[in-house]
Amino acid sequence: MSKFRKGVLFGDEVTALLDHANEHNYAIPAVNVVGTNTVNACLETARDINSPIIIQYSNGGASFFAGKGLSNEGQKAAIIGGISGAQHVHQVAEAYGVSVILHTDHCAKKLLPWVSGLIDASQRHYETHKQPLYSSHMLDLSEEPLEENIDICVEYFKRMHQVGITIEIELGVTGGEEDGVDNTDIDNSKLYTQPEEVAYSYEKLMAVSDKFTIAAAFGNVHGVYKQGNVELTPKILKNSQIFLKDKLGLASDNPIKFVFHGGSGSSREEIREAIDYGVVKMNIDTDQQWAFWLGVRDYYEKNKGYLQAQIGNPDGDDIPNKKFYDPRKWLRVAEGTFQKRLIQAYEDLNCVNQAV
Repeated sequence: MSKFRKGVLFGDEVTALLDHANEHNYAIPAVNVVGTNTVNACLETARDINSPIIIQYSNGGASFFAGKGLSNEGQKAAIIGGISGAQHVHQVAEAYGVSVILHTDHCAKKLLPWVSGLIDASQRHYETHKQPLYSSHMLDLSEEPLEENIDICVEYFKRMHQVGITIEIELGVTGGEEDGVDNTDIDNSKLYTQPEEVAYSYEKLMAVSDKFTIAAAFGNVHGVYKQGNVELTPKILKNSQIFLKDKLGLASDNPIKFVFHGGSGSSREEIREAIDYGVVKMNIDTDQQWAFWLGVRDYYEKNKGYLQAQIGNPDGDDIPNKKFYDPRKWLRVAEGTFQKRLIQAYEDLNCVNQAV
């Protein structure tokens, strides 16, 4: 009998899963998706690994799901794509037999209308299905002053909590560039969150509910980088856990459920250390994008002679090549290389066979 229901989780189910990860020293991969190919590859991998997964849409990924032919004025395409993408996950997750946390990634202040629209959609979904469309949303107001960041998050959290949606917030800034947000020239001090900031945020959010996670910066950088070019300091997370436990007299050594952003390119040792200090979710995007591309590139190189024209290949001038250029062929290969990289992430995160 599985610990967790199959399909998209919400409310107490999400809390129970994240608590289980915290207590059993593993973290769940959170994969950014842009279409049904990457969604389905995530679900297939999670099924085969026998573990839960976090599937997430960025603002750009959601609008891409709706189609680049739609205008995103007023976040229209991102809202439509976010709804459409969520509905696909709801339809197929249970069939794959996978427990899913369905999430949206970074939402800066200027993108708040996007998440507002998705919360509206979750409220409508809740009226019919007694569960929200999304399991959780992230608000990334780390560029704003701390008090403003948390005040806005609390107001959104109150709405989310009414229908069982968990919130993820960000403290400090994740460096690098992702989805059009460029923090490559950020003040280095902002890459490292202080325990006092974590404690302040924790107490404000707990006044609403315990259904929240915190993405605290400990030198994380989005994108790919050479080993040694980024100084990750997971001990910052440990310091925050100790500070909060002592300040509030809490029993748990890891009262905070942390999120690891900018996980691509990290060593297994760095990942495992962060898990020791309460990380329950790690975002993985850049490495998965590269893995998908590798499948397409390698398919082309292997079958190059059959992909130059509709008719005519090394086997004969009048032989058709449809079975080689059919998108289902090379997209399926790309799904395979995507899955291979995701399996590595599961292993790094100690998240194999966590559904039993």
